[in-house]
Amino acid sequence: MASAVRRTLRTYRATGADLPFGDPLPAHDVAMEGYFWRFTDPASGRVVIALNGVNRDGDGHHWSTLGLAGHPNGFLRTTAHPVGHASATGLGATAGDAFDGTADRLRVDLGPDARLDVRWGDPVPWPRQALGGSSVFQAVPALNQYWHPWLLGGTARGMAVVGGEEWDLDGWVVYGEKNWGRGGFPGSYWWGQAHGFEDPSVCVAFAGGEVTAGPLRTTVTALVVLLPDGRLLRLGDPVVSPVRAEVTDDRWLLRGRGARWWVDVEGYAPLDAAHVLPVPLPAERRNVAGAIEHLGGTMRVRVRQWGRPVWEGTSRVAGLEHGGIGRGGIDRASAEIRRRGGSPDATDAPPLGRR
Repeated sequence: MASAVRRTLRTYRATGADLPFGDPLPAHDVAMEGYFWRFTDPASGRVVIALNGVNRDGDGHHWSTLGLAGHPNGFLRTTAHPVGHASATGLGATAGDAFDGTADRLRVDLGPDARLDVRWGDPVPWPRQALGGSSVFQAVPALNQYWHPWLLGGTARGMAVVGGEEWDLDGWVVYGEKNWGRGGFPGSYWWGQAHGFEDPSVCVAFAGGEVTAGPLRTTVTALVVLLPDGRLLRLGDPVVSPVRAEVTDDRWLLRGRGARWWVDVEGYAPLDAAHVLPVPLPAERRNVAGAIEHLGGTMRVRVRQWGRPVWEGTSRVAGLEHGGIGRGGIDRASAEIRRRGGSPDATDAPPLGRR
C-alpha cells in the first residue's frame, strides 16, 4: 500500500503539481525546472543575478540554461550547457563544474570573467507551510508554469567576478526562487523582485503571465510582500484577491485587491540599462532571447489594510522583467537596447564541454 501511494504521488508531482503542505523545492522532472538567485547591495547600488534552468529535451535528456549578470556594469554571460541535474530530494541544481546551487551556497564558473562563490546565513524562508507562491494553483496538475519564492532574505558572504571586476558580496542581501512547468516559459510573462527599501527586512516579489492547462487559459499575477513586522501578504487568487497588471518593457503597474489588504506596485527602469536574458526551448536544446530584464530599476510599493495606509517604500535596486517566447516586441526592444548602448542579446555562447 505504501509503495502504491508513493508511486501515485510521484506521478502527480510529475505533472508539476504539489499537494497542500507539500514541498515544492525538490525537482518535479518536468520540461523545465528553473532556479534563480539575486544578490543586492543597496548601499552601492550593485546587483548580481545567477540562473540555472534545468531542461529536459524530447529524448528525456537534461541540459541547462545558465546565466550570470551584474549591475550597474552591464555584464551578462549566458550559455546552453550540455548537462543539467535538478535534485529530487531538496533545493539543488547543477551543471557539470559550471554551476552548483543549493539552499545555502551557490558557485558559478562561466569563464574567468564570470564567476561567483557565495554562502549565506540568517535565511528568511517562505513562512507558509500549506501553500507556496502559486497558492491554490500549486495543487492544479499540468499547468505550464508554477512559481515559488523560497528565500525572502539572508546575508551573503562571498565574491563575484563580473566582466573582470571582482566584487566583495559580504553583507549583501540574497533572494531565491524557483519556477517550473511542463511547457517551459509562457508566451507572455512579467516579474519583479526588490530588497533595498528603507526598512531592509522588506521583500517584494511578483510573477504573472498566461497560465494554461490543456484548453484552459487565463492570466494570473501573484504578488508577495514581506512587511517590516514579519507578516507575509500574498495576493493573486483570481476570485478572492485579484492582481491587475499593466506592463511594458520599461513600466510595471500592479493593483492587488483583497478583502483586507490592498497593494499597489509601480516599477520603472530605462530601457538602455536592461539586459536581454535567454529563455529555453527545452525540447530543442537551445535558448532564445526572450526577456527584457532590468537589474536596477525603481519600485514603489504602497500597502493598505482595511483602506488605511500600513506601509510604503521605494527601492532603487529592483529587478523588473517583461518577457515571453514569441512575444512580438522582443526583437524591437532588443534592437533599441543595442542602439542605446545597453547589454547585448542573450544568444548562446559555444556550449561548455562536459566536465
